[in-house]
Amino acid sequence: MQPFRCAVCDQLLFFDNSSCLSCGSPLGFLPEHNRLVALQTDSSPLRAADGTPGDFRRCANLSTARCNWLVAVDDTEALCTSCRLTSVRPNDSEVDAIEAFAHAEAAKRRLLAQLRHLGLPVIDRSVDEQRGVSFEFLSSRGQNVITGHEAGVITLDLSESDDAHREFVRQQLGEAYRTVLGHLRHEIAHYYWPMLVLDAGRGDDFRALFGDERESYETAMQRHYDRNAEAGYDWSIDHVSQYATMHPWEDWAETFAHYLHIDSGLDTSLGFGLSVGEPSLSAGTAAAVSSIGTAVGPMVQRWLSLTIALNGMARSIGQGDLYPFVLSPKVIAKLDFVHRAVTGE
Repeated sequence: MQPFRCAVCDQLLFFDNSSCLSCGSPLGFLPEHNRLVALQTDSSPLRAADGTPGDFRRCANLSTARCNWLVAVDDTEALCTSCRLTSVRPNDSEVDAIEAFAHAEAAKRRLLAQLRHLGLPVIDRSVDEQRGVSFEFLSSRGQNVITGHEAGVITLDLSESDDAHREFVRQQLGEAYRTVLGHLRHEIAHYYWPMLVLDAGRGDDFRALFGDERESYETAMQRHYDRNAEAGYDWSIDHVSQYATMHPWEDWAETFAHYLHIDSGLDTSLGFGLSVGEPSLSAGTAAAVSSIGTAVGPMVQRWLSLTIALNGMARSIGQGDLYPFVLSPKVIAKLDFVHRAVTGE
């Protein structure tokens, strides 16, 4: 996610800001323009200080979800285009759950902004039940909640917003990362799979690379557990994560989520003017040698060159690697498939 500038004082601004920390100007995000704008303080309805046309009001979830998105004044909905996609949320009286809900909504806004930037359609399920998507953010306190996707409905257990819980589960499962944004990127991949793979006529190519999704999930899951119990089995040769070995659908979702991870990281580095020279450039190209000639190749090479340097920076201050992944040739081939599916190449 690229940073923004305040139109009033030129202060650096970030995606989630609702006011400028330098001049105090109120801020609002315009999803249609992918822009965070300073707002005129003396206008009602709200107007952008930089001259962006339109009259706006704030999303009704400004306080509940800390939402800084704007809504056109003639829109009949009280909520912004992000918040209205959430069909189920905790009651306002559930203080802990509401805090977790705000965290999840912030991750969802980041996801939706990226999807719009990539040109991927996000259809409101209340408008089109067959092709749309909606989100259910539920607290597992007192009920069983399983994070997942089914028929366009993405469910998130809000306990994932709790740092201690999430870190405990991450260690139990041996994951490199575990974030709310990562969960949403994974589940939205399931939503896009029919659209980007089957409807686009990529089914045979998908099966040749990821496996046959028509196989019973139970059969594939048992093979996943058996294989990962074998001594010396190395899932990283063919998969971006251990969970990706569960089923071809999960392999797609994990790879798609990783593609969004890389795309967002590169977009942010571009926005902040981050670039690397030698020896990172040569090391990144060498690490991604199998990507040469693929559509995703330049993207992967830039990413690995950047993360080699960032990992070195992290180690220099006593932290673990910022990017603790190795992209094998098979994983890069799968990322190339996702890239071509997303871009239509």
